[in-house]
Amino acid sequence: MLRTCGLGRRLALVPMSGDPATAVGQNVAVALDKSGKVWRGDDFGHLAEYIRHFKAGGYPVATVVESRCGVCDGRAFRVNLDEDEATQRVCLACGTAAFIGDGGEHWSGTDYDSCACLCGGAEFAVAVGYALFDDGEVRWVSVGLRCLKDDALGVYADTKIDYSPSRHLLDQA
Repeated sequence: MLRTCGLGRRLALVPMSGDPATAVGQNVAVALDKSGKVWRGDDFGHLAEYIRHFKAGGYPVATVVESRCGVCDGRAFRVNLDEDEATQRVCLACGTAAFIGDGGEHWSGTDYDSCACLCGGAEFAVAVGYALFDDGEVRWVSVGLRCLKDDALGVYADTKIDYSPSRHLLDQA
């Protein structure tokens, strides 16, 4: 059974892992694995490469920024999406909630889904990919997640930015 976050939007679905070498709690270095239907990786660089390959809105991704908690510098989150792909991340270390991009301006707070991997994991490393116009304004934003349980990579939100100026979004991963 596929478990995704969202309400029928285009999402990268993350199937279950049966690979014990990627189990949580093991200190096993994992190379970026592109061999299956789902890419797997164990660090920010792998997630960034996946997001660049995904191509935000079909455009080349100019930069990928790792999400970090502004309070404790944590890098593990639960992630929520609403029907418009506004994205909220909640730090696992300190509980601080923050929005990615301009999501806070559109967040209703009542109708959202929590992201989940098919392996059952709901804790993620988060990175945000930005496709830019020639003038440096943001054209498209993609939110990539790496499941902390099985290292599966996916893009869970892919949003067109239709206003300018938009460079401030680069600081809101």
